[in-house]
Amino acid sequence: MDFWDKQIRRADQLAARESGSKDLLVFYAQLLRAQKQIYEELCDRKEWRPTGRLESDIVTVNNSMNTVLETVALHGPPVLAAEAKDLLNADRPAINGTLFKYWQQHADIQFFAKAILQPYAHCLIELGVGPEGRELVGGEQTCPFCGGNPQVSFLQSKESSAESGNRNLICATCLLSWEFRRVICANCGEERPSKLGYFHSPEFDHIRIEACDSCKRYIKGVDLTRDGLAEPLVDDMYAAPLDLWAREHGYTKIELNLVGV
Repeated sequence: MDFWDKQIRRADQLAARESGSKDLLVFYAQLLRAQKQIYEELCDRKEWRPTGRLESDIVTVNNSMNTVLETVALHGPPVLAAEAKDLLNADRPAINGTLFKYWQQHADIQFFAKAILQPYAHCLIELGVGPEGRELVGGEQTCPFCGGNPQVSFLQSKESSAESGNRNLICATCLLSWEFRRVICANCGEERPSKLGYFHSPEFDHIRIEACDSCKRYIKGVDLTRDGLAEPLVDDMYAAPLDLWAREHGYTKIELNLVGV
């Protein structure tokens, strides 16, 4: 089962549960289906290969992005649905400007640019084409492929005999995962245990808030050693109530997820 199918299956499973995140997950499942379609249209083209320069690839991206806009117009919350309908009728140069801006120096509140460019960036990984024109600060806390911020962390056991899991981060832009040290802030690199805090609720036993008192940022951590069926990107949304706790205690998420929590 490929990357997108795993996300879709997990979103459908969690959306079937009664929870405060049900509506988010129903919407996200539809959005994932649209992103998968974009990804396949870009990666499977026989006569075209991306360059990694969005300015050069924009026409082909344009030809695929209506899939996301139409999905949001049909299934999204009222504000996003109305914006999607406007974008479907907008001039392409205006939309392209938003995409270029996100690609060069992104902001995590740019929903449509992020939703459209995630499958494009993930396609670059699949085809081994490096991204160009991204003016982002590097470092071990950022994606080694595209320089994006981490969206979520997860723990997994790489050996059946391991007593504790190994930590990875997942990029919010291209969705690549990379290994990262376990007891360290995923934003500022703080390593002092006294500055690193954790919070979890019995309702989400395999998910916790990983917060830093030095930079006041946090990320969610998904423990796959507790729930091997979890998909970190999807479970991050499922545990949206934990974000409320973090905000109430003065922490800001390193990067909002695709649906803005």
